Amino acid sequence: YAFRSLHLINDRKVQEVKGPDDKPVKNSDHYGALIHHLSLVRNKRCLMAYVYNRAEVIRSLRWVVENVLPEDIANKLSDAEKDYFKNHSATLQSYIADLDLGLTVDMVPPKDPYIKVRVLDEIGNVALSNQFTNLARHAILFLRRTDAEPYISQGLMEELTS
Repeated sequence: YAFRSLHLINDRKVQEVKGPDDKPVKNSDHYGALIHHLSLVRNKRCLMAYVYNRAEVIRSLRWVVENVLPEDIANKLSDAEKDYFKNHSATLQSYIADLDLGLTVDMVPPKDPYIKVRVLDEIGNVALSNQFTNLARHAILFLRRTDAEPYISQGLMEELTS
């Protein structure tokens, strides 16, 4: 809205500096209107870069936090940005389902498909890819990386390194 009103003001200034035969008059008003116009264009470019950067950060969050935004991050986003995250997440989830491949599991190829994990919170009985397991609090297990990654990203498990 603000840019539209500034654009209208600038148009009025440009109309004022035209001579009787509709040719622009090169005077201080002309150059003032030109500087004003260039300032508007620069500010618009800066704002668009800022919005694009925030959209990039929101898209990258999906790879880190899965489908649910942590509350401390969600409080810093506008309603439109939350909707953008939700729509992007749903689109990505449907794409992953179509591929039938876990793209969000790990960005670096693992050395071993199994990892040693400790359960930090009571999860209960869950169906993993090849077995049913009780994920009791403080249990230490060897699980497939693909089975453990969702729980690790949610903070329910931690990977134990030798």
